[in-house]
Amino acid sequence: MAGVYRFSFGPWNIHGGADPFGPAVRDEISFAEKLTYYKELGFDGVQFHDDDAVPEMNDLSPQQIQDKAKAVKRQLDDLGLQAEFVAPRLWEDARTIDGGYTANDPECRAYALERSKRAIDIANALGTDLIVLWLAREGSTIREAKNAKAAVDQLVEALNQMLEYDPKMRFAIEPKPNEPMDQAYIPTTGHAVGLAYLTQDPRRVGVNIESAHAILAGLDPSDEMGYALAHGKLWTVHLNDQNGPKFDEDKTFGAVDLRRAFNQVWMLERYDYGQHGEWVGLDVKAMRSQKSRAATKHLSNSRTIFLQLVELVRRLDEKTIRRLIKERDYEELELLILNHLLGQ
Repeated sequence: MAGVYRFSFGPWNIHGGADPFGPAVRDEISFAEKLTYYKELGFDGVQFHDDDAVPEMNDLSPQQIQDKAKAVKRQLDDLGLQAEFVAPRLWEDARTIDGGYTANDPECRAYALERSKRAIDIANALGTDLIVLWLAREGSTIREAKNAKAAVDQLVEALNQMLEYDPKMRFAIEPKPNEPMDQAYIPTTGHAVGLAYLTQDPRRVGVNIESAHAILAGLDPSDEMGYALAHGKLWTVHLNDQNGPKFDEDKTFGAVDLRRAFNQVWMLERYDYGQHGEWVGLDVKAMRSQKSRAATKHLSNSRTIFLQLVELVRRLDEKTIRRLIKERDYEELELLILNHLLGQ
């Protein structure tokens, strides 16, 4: 069967253009107004950080957090939108400077776990059973300051406590090799899958693969997807593009390497991605130079490119491809793929 595709993005993907070297260049848009853009751009799903749904949540009681999240759920329902996942934002608070689940200070680790439990509460209120864990500061800038074996043990302990807190919630680990930390403890899909198998309920721990993060690790995103699919653990994707192993660029999907994007779509298509409710998530940033009136084109363009690549995949001459593989004529196979991408 062919894949079934529903699209999501996070409200942070519509932004004012601030970067580490300069301030915002576009007017900020309220969360409520951003929600009105989804349908007109062709999207049905909303990705959430916990404080996207409940701002200033550290100052609220658990019940207040749930009440505010339920109000957001009503907004989604009114607009015909669904929450795809919730991700605890553990990389901005002062208590997570040295990591969240792997901080050397036990009080900081306790904060990270408590914040994660509140994110689970928010997910339940929003009607999603998926938590994404981007382990942003679970690494080090000086290796001797931490113990990698102990850090993995701490990550497993945190996951086990979250699995116990809600027996129905699923957790997708989003690996990234670096940035903001110099080196991360869970840098690749293989590491994330291995971590899942160390937990008390591996069936509920999977992976979110982001194209740019795989490229930063020197890997091909379609291979990473294939590895996760082989384990039955590709539960969501963040598609974008990346110009080499530098900072995380979050460029429009397919904008740098169309063949690489084609292979990601081909991998999802051939293994029926989406048949079990998985979303095609986009995590793309508008160019800082983009004017306000066109600062959502990166989202609609990424979706359009994905769907155009789906059509290219579905028109592939599979019989000829199988023959060329059997004959081991890989030069001819490469020409076939390139001509297909060129519309020949």
